[in-house]
Amino acid sequence: MIVTPLDSAVLDSKEQYIFYHKKVDFVLKELIVSVQKENLCTSKELVFFKQYCDLLLYSIEAMRVKYMYDEEDNMKVDLTDSGFPNYLEFRYLFNDLSLKDNYVAKLRDVSELQEEFLDQLLRKKQPVRKDKLFQAASIVYYTSVEQKYIFNRFVQGKIIDAPETASAQYMTSWSFYDVAHNRPFICFMYFDYDGRNIESYKDKIYEVLKSTADREMNLDTMAYGIDRKLPDLRPKHIKRIDLGPFHNVFAKDENEITHTILKSIASKEIPLESYALSFKIHEVFSGSEFEEGGYFSKQVFQKWSDIVKQDYVFAPHRIIQLLYNKTPEIMNLLAKPPIEVANLIIKK
Repeated sequence: MIVTPLDSAVLDSKEQYIFYHKKVDFVLKELIVSVQKENLCTSKELVFFKQYCDLLLYSIEAMRVKYMYDEEDNMKVDLTDSGFPNYLEFRYLFNDLSLKDNYVAKLRDVSELQEEFLDQLLRKKQPVRKDKLFQAASIVYYTSVEQKYIFNRFVQGKIIDAPETASAQYMTSWSFYDVAHNRPFICFMYFDYDGRNIESYKDKIYEVLKSTADREMNLDTMAYGIDRKLPDLRPKHIKRIDLGPFHNVFAKDENEITHTILKSIASKEIPLESYALSFKIHEVFSGSEFEEGGYFSKQVFQKWSDIVKQDYVFAPHRIIQLLYNKTPEIMNLLAKPPIEVANLIIKK
């Protein structure tokens, strides 16, 4: 039985690390399959969506290995409006791996540690001490985890040709981990380019996206900021996906879905591993253009449509029934009925 204090943000036991990691890993993989099945992304968008989710999964697995037997530090999960690890955990991982070479030089020899484990288990018939397990976990962590695959605060995708069905020449993607919300967002932009060679302008595009579109804000504000700072680029369609909150036993927020699940877990109506995932898509489209500025400093801007907002919920069948029963007003406002995903079953 795993006891999780609902008012605590710290995972402080081996059981909790394993349990939490299994939940996040399972749910993100279910999400990828369902997003494809429900056609919430185009085929090209889906390729990038999978890549960003893989970075997220890789980073959380790295955290699991890093903290598994560490008695001094514990991984923190955001409880406010996320259910995912606190952003600082990703920052710690990234910074930690910058010093990887220094740590590797100080690690115990693997064969020497293996001999100690075998001696302790087979000859002495005693469990391996936690400090020895921590040394083993550190070897795995520092020799196998790659810094370049850690989900950073901002992750830039490549500029590629847009699909023939799109109303623009090019598309690009990026992802960011919002520091205020502690959860990931994935963005796509379709655009035309007035210059001759997009390769010569791509660094400028990447720079502007990183400084202008790296946090949650009104999508039309983001679109205008990109448009204003990139005079040779004409954005036509911007799409942003918000992953979360992840409603589960480790979360504690004011969200009605989270509250309903926690209350039902507490009353033993549903099992401890029950979950739901909120998923939001916001889009804006350029309909026409207008000019601003004087004769010598004229710039063309896009007129943006109203923001198209679509809310979704992914949950197993039993949780969908529960949410219809307890929060029908939320379910009725979704873009489509809750999308059913598989139950997570953890053997006790």
